[in-house]
Amino acid sequence: MASRQTSASKVQPTERRWSRSIRRLLLAAVAVMLAPFLLTLAYSVVPPVTTLMLRDVVTLQGYERRWIRLDEAAPVLVHSVIASEDQTFCAHHGVEWQALQEQFERWRAGEDARGASTLTMQIARNLFLWQGPSPIRKALEVPLAVWLDAVLSKPRLMELYLNIVELGDGVYGFEAASERAFDRSAADVSRQQAARLVAALPLPLERDAARPTRRQAALAGVIQGRARQMGAYIGCLELPA
Repeated sequence: MASRQTSASKVQPTERRWSRSIRRLLLAAVAVMLAPFLLTLAYSVVPPVTTLMLRDVVTLQGYERRWIRLDEAAPVLVHSVIASEDQTFCAHHGVEWQALQEQFERWRAGEDARGASTLTMQIARNLFLWQGPSPIRKALEVPLAVWLDAVLSKPRLMELYLNIVELGDGVYGFEAASERAFDRSAADVSRQQAARLVAALPLPLERDAARPTRRQAALAGVIQGRARQMGAYIGCLELPA
């Protein structure tokens, strides 16, 4: 009888330890899931740090980023971003549902699916998730993008994008990229230079705005042409046409 009591007394502390461990894991998981939603509130007023920036810090590489306000950036730069990355930025609420559905259908068919990421979804990915093609990551982008669009204004979202997008090895934001490529601020880029900076996406580690390949230069020309028509599509940003 005494031996049974001793065994039971040993089991109970073990069960309590397991129970505490599970509770801690659950609390940690909840904290991780809630963190992006809480951080979004902070990012309405403070400059954010992306997952790639954190990677560069952890690996001791460091990174280069100089913040520029939306009203300081050259309008032609914003026009080029809209023309290339998200022409319906002012119309949607974080997600282009039809384009997203088409992409998932291509994935299910085993095809190489590209596109469907709005600027807001790209912001969500850069701030909170990982890079590389992944249906799981894409699915996580959706609620985060809807939340970002609900909490932050369109001008603030554009300002975030201009300052967090990767545009070179350890280079983030158009201000740092413009200074490196053209030795001038993103406030002073020409229409051609703005298009070349945007044409570096989505392969910023392979494309150089200062020395574009023939294909990249052709893409920049297309962006430049489209950007001329973007004034009517950016009313939500209250920038000059």
